Amino acid sequence: MTSEPTLSGRIGAATPPGRDRAVDGLRALAILGVVLGHWLVTALVVDSGSVRVTSPLKAVPELTPISWVFQTLALFFLVGGMTAAKSYASAASYGPWIRARLARLSRPVVPVLLVWCVAAGGMLVAGAELETVTALVRLVVSPLWFLLVFAALTAATPLAVRLHPVWPLAVVAMIDLLRYGLAAPDWLGWVNLAAGWLVPYTLGAAWTRGTLSPVGTHGVMGAARGGLRGPSAAWVLLVGGGVSAAALVVWGGYPASMVGVPGAAISNLNPPTLAAVAFGLAQCGAALLAHGPLTRALRRPAAWAAVALANLSAMTVFLWHQTAMIAVTALGLAAAGPLPGLHTAPLESGWVVARVAWLPVFAAALLVCVAAFRAAEPRRA
Repeated sequence: MTSEPTLSGRIGAATPPGRDRAVDGLRALAILGVVLGHWLVTALVVDSGSVRVTSPLKAVPELTPISWVFQTLALFFLVGGMTAAKSYASAASYGPWIRARLARLSRPVVPVLLVWCVAAGGMLVAGAELETVTALVRLVVSPLWFLLVFAALTAATPLAVRLHPVWPLAVVAMIDLLRYGLAAPDWLGWVNLAAGWLVPYTLGAAWTRGTLSPVGTHGVMGAARGGLRGPSAAWVLLVGGGVSAAALVVWGGYPASMVGVPGAAISNLNPPTLAAVAFGLAQCGAALLAHGPLTRALRRPAAWAAVALANLSAMTVFLWHQTAMIAVTALGLAAAGPLPGLHTAPLESGWVVARVAWLPVFAAALLVCVAAFRAAEPRRA
């Protein structure tokens, strides 16, 4: 009598033999970075009956390295460019392909907007201050900018696969020069919202074409022109991007934080600056170097099952992780009043220690959200 296969065994058996598990692993790491980053640097402070959003990075700049660890957006665009280019190459025509890709991005958004329309209305009717409701709604919908940019770059995939990453990188550098060196208007910086994330997106497309290969494969980067082989390209991106980002912070006047800090004159992320793009290049290099080790690690059934399940709910996790944090914050306030690391002002490093203790509770609330709204997410190819 044969025993029933385990969950990890069933997931492994259902995985196509040729699937690049490391790419899914990189996507899962990117999701984890965004979620933990938001949970660690976002503080909902209860003050005189209202709620305001702030960050420990504002009062405790020594915590800035947190933003370097958990700002993983470049990985999203690297993997997104790689998978979109691969999918487009096998598509029969552009129209059905782009409609399917955009539906995958937009469908999970609908439940979030519906729930928060009802929640915002309910809070206002119940007497909540408009400032509080606005702060919470902004916290939930602000990550949607990422989906809008990602959708635009996805639509531009036929052009992106032909574009060398140096061109959008040059645009970012020019825009920053105009803004910070020649006093051009700040609105010009929004050009970088597309150009900045187009850099890792085109790197992902180059990965698919075989002109940028992860370590451990046999592709080359620009082989026809005597370009760099996989390991060399990865190290150039990692070291060159990292050194450039550090130099721009130390000598170029860019903020040290790779995420926005309330009240700061310049944000590296909103819109992305040359420092943020250089940091993203370093992340892409690290991803290429990690591809081989990740591939080997994800041969283990349990590890692959965790990554596969995370990818199946990636959009749901991304869209609902702020709601999970807000729900825990509201329930904690109603049950016990202001609690350290949950409702108190992040004025010292001890706040982060207290916040870390809340992370499992946030995760449990997020699992509830995933169970409730995962059905809205189309199956990932």
